[in-house]
Amino acid sequence: MQKIKIDEYDYDLPADRIAQYPLPGRDSSRLLVYDGRGISSDSFRNLGSHIPPGSHLVFNNTRVISARLLFRKESGAVVEILCLEPLSPHSYELSFSSADPVEWKCMIGNLKKWKSGILSMLFTTGSKVNSLIAERTGQEGEAWRVRFSWSNPLLSFSEVIEASGHTPLPPYINREDETEDRLRYQTVYSEKRGSVAAPTAGLHFTDELLRSLSENGINASNITLHVGAGTFQPVRTSDIADHTMHCERFSVTGETIGNLLENHGNLIAVGTTSVRTLESLYWMGTKAIGKKLLHNGGITISQWEPYGEDRGISVDESLGALKSWMSDKNIIEMEASTSMIIVPGYRFRMIEGMITNFHQPRSTLLLLVSAWAGNDWKRIYSYALSNGFRFLSYGDSSLLIKSLNPIKSLM
Repeated sequence: MQKIKIDEYDYDLPADRIAQYPLPGRDSSRLLVYDGRGISSDSFRNLGSHIPPGSHLVFNNTRVISARLLFRKESGAVVEILCLEPLSPHSYELSFSSADPVEWKCMIGNLKKWKSGILSMLFTTGSKVNSLIAERTGQEGEAWRVRFSWSNPLLSFSEVIEASGHTPLPPYINREDETEDRLRYQTVYSEKRGSVAAPTAGLHFTDELLRSLSENGINASNITLHVGAGTFQPVRTSDIADHTMHCERFSVTGETIGNLLENHGNLIAVGTTSVRTLESLYWMGTKAIGKKLLHNGGITISQWEPYGEDRGISVDESLGALKSWMSDKNIIEMEASTSMIIVPGYRFRMIEGMITNFHQPRSTLLLLVSAWAGNDWKRIYSYALSNGFRFLSYGDSSLLIKSLNPIKSLM
């Protein structure tokens, strides 16, 4: 599987098919339904009629932060800083609540215009004018360490960036962020701050739809994976084996692990981030069984770790071991990270289906869809292109579930 050629996962995506704005109603977007055999379309508000009875949805409740900071120099040049993840304090919540200077791992646009020194900007909170200062303190892989400080000691860093920052829209949305994006580039169930990109499959849900699903016996659990800018990173290598997958932090409670155990066989992931988290949890459980899960050393799954020897461990065994490990360590909510890549040839352990938007050509997200649907991803995307579906973050959605009688690809 590591010999996969990315050229085989390319397709023509016209620019006018990339949604630049969301539709007025979240659940008025279109829904493509693929069950392993047929393809049909409907409105997203009718999602409940396509989900098998007793299904259990898994949502990513991360919240997008105003991570895009624009500093204008005296020369007029604009330096853009995109906050990726906290370094000091390392915890998201401690960093967001801090009134003292913080350090973040950041991407910097127009870096050549910021050779040295500090950057500053003015921003207002209420009637008060404040200043924000950024200082580059070192390199962090392909990104940079940036120290932020601000003039008003009554403000937390979260309040600072919400007042001074911009919504980090994806690079393929060719416009500046607008006020409405603060609401619409956010799921209605978002809760835990930390993402620089929305888990876009969830953008279609409304409070009314969530209530309707619950009333009809479709229950749900939440995990949290903070989506990083790496989700937009193109695959630049010809072989996927040479691509370095981005790492993302996630957290899950022991209660949620219990819910996943109870509902295994009925899990439908809302978004590729939920898929990645769920599958990573399985592999963390196998490490717990092998006594290779090190709490103090960082809980993580590396890029190709799931592609080693299959030890035949069941999901019940894996999640049971993970739940017991958390209980023994008195961990109520486990914080971990994953660099796991899901490509064709991977055998899914956790899910029976996924809800996901339509992804960019030559992307790791398209590879994940292909890992689930096989070569039928071409038929799915051809149908979407031929029938006017809108693509990418603000576009339409799809429900990809297993057929009761799966058959070979119809391509």
